Amino acid sequence: MAANNALQHAAVTDVGMRRSSNQDNHAVVIAGDNGEWRERGHLFLVADGMGAHAAGELASKMAADGIPLKYFKERQLPPAEALRASVRELNAQIHERGESNLEFKGMGTTCSALALLPEGAVVAHVGDSRVYRLRKGKLEQLSFDHSLVWELQAAGDFQDADTIHLPKNIITRSLGPNPSVEVDLEGPFPLEVGDTFLLCSDGLTGEVKDDEIGVILECLPPEEAARVLVDLANLRGGPDNITVLIAKINGSEYVGKQNEVEVRGDGASGGTFRNLFWMLAAASAAATCGALIAQASLPLLLGGAAGTVLFGLFALLAKPMPASPSRRTTAQGRYGKGPHTSRQCTANSRMVADLSKLAVQLRDAANEQRWSVDWSRFEADIHDAEAATSEKNYTTAVKAYCRAISFLMNELRHQSK
Repeated sequence: MAANNALQHAAVTDVGMRRSSNQDNHAVVIAGDNGEWRERGHLFLVADGMGAHAAGELASKMAADGIPLKYFKERQLPPAEALRASVRELNAQIHERGESNLEFKGMGTTCSALALLPEGAVVAHVGDSRVYRLRKGKLEQLSFDHSLVWELQAAGDFQDADTIHLPKNIITRSLGPNPSVEVDLEGPFPLEVGDTFLLCSDGLTGEVKDDEIGVILECLPPEEAARVLVDLANLRGGPDNITVLIAKINGSEYVGKQNEVEVRGDGASGGTFRNLFWMLAAASAAATCGALIAQASLPLLLGGAAGTVLFGLFALLAKPMPASPSRRTTAQGRYGKGPHTSRQCTANSRMVADLSKLAVQLRDAANEQRWSVDWSRFEADIHDAEAATSEKNYTTAVKAYCRAISFLMNELRHQSK
């Protein structure tokens, strides 16, 4: 099934405010037709590289290029297992590349991949790049952070990750440093119309809170939401590379039964039963002829003739039966324990106040730097935001403030060129 209005997707990647190079990479592969959709679905991937010089960028690029290629070529395994095998294969390749060149030794990358399939959404991930699903205002993290903080919390040493005074960017698992790696699978999670999926590097989640992410995904279409999320991360310091990839289900054709999807197969049909009865009739007739030649007893001859007639009648009367398609199910049913976090996200006065403050600070900075800006556009968005706030229509206020902020950030990008 080719992507159309039934599936919207958008991606934005940015170097951030403090880095000289972007070590993030991402991939989007959309099924070209219905056959491809049913076999392997659509694939989305984000990889956040790490390593000296260009090593991290190379590692993440190898993952972003190689995993989709391997996944769509691997037809012997079910999609989830094929995705895991593809990630493992690229881990081995990245490790081998690092071992063969001192400049790249120890290079690594996170990897979070999302396959949207007829049976649902399947996630394969290593590291702390996240995969979220927003459904009816609830933001759920489908992936588990392979970080020191999350591992300690999972072990029961801490109850709340926000209270742990440890660096949150220390990861416990990545592609490349070791010859083999454990790849987590999650899902399949059944799809519903309106589901919005977000894949991102920690350059986003380190600066933008989950409730903000959820509201922005709910308020804005994917292309605008992706840009706004990156802009917010940069306005709050942008200490790392930022990659945001969003996919939204708009069409019911993507919604199917979890863990069960028809695949091509002939199955049993009425024609098969007819052929069987004709074969039995022919065999009975041949046996009767043989008995006649051998001058067998009359009862034996009559029995053979009766069998021939009976099987022939069955063959003539057999009704055609519709072919029953074969079914594909995951070998182990459901993978993983996700979702790992869940948060109801609603636009509120606090969030609106934060966005208003950002917009004012950005406007003041633009005036100080004497940017050439179409202020009428900005002021119109601010007016709409303030009017909506006075009516306590916080969702509309968030939309308007986000558009005002992104407009000025876009002007900044053009001024700096």
